[in-house]
Amino acid sequence: QENLVESGGGSVQAGGSLRLSCVRSSSVPRYFSMGWFRRAEGKKYEGVAGIDASGNEAYRDSVRGRFTISRDTVKRTLYLEMSNLKPEDTAMYYCAAWPGSHHLIFGSDSQVREFGHWGRGTQVTVSS
Repeated sequence: QENLVESGGGSVQAGGSLRLSCVRSSSVPRYFSMGWFRRAEGKKYEGVAGIDASGNEAYRDSVRGRFTISRDTVKRTLYLEMSNLKPEDTAMYYCAAWPGSHHLIFGSDSQVREFGHWGRGTQVTVSS
C-alpha cells in the first residue's frame, strides 16, 4: 500500500497552470504536516511549500504568489495550485508527510524521508 499518491502533473507552456493532488492513506496521521518537494534533473531536492494540520502555510520565495498549497482533511488530499508557471518550475514533484513543523519543508529531504512518508512523484514540465 502506498501511503501518498500524487497526480496532476503534465506539460504546459510558460504562464500556464496546473493543480497537483496527493491522496494520503489512513496510515498517515492526520496531524502530520504535509508539503511538496521537487527535484529538477541534475539538481538537489528543494522544498516548495508546506502546510500543517491547522492550515498554516509556508512557501519558498520563488513560488510565493504563484503557488497555493491546501489540504482537505475529509478527503485526505493535499493540493498544490500552480499558476504563472515558468520553465524553471520544471521538475519531478513529490508529496511528503512528516511529524513536526511544516517549516521542515525547507530542511533536509532526508530527514523527511527518514521520519515521514514520501510519494513516487509526478512530473511537471513547463516549456518556454
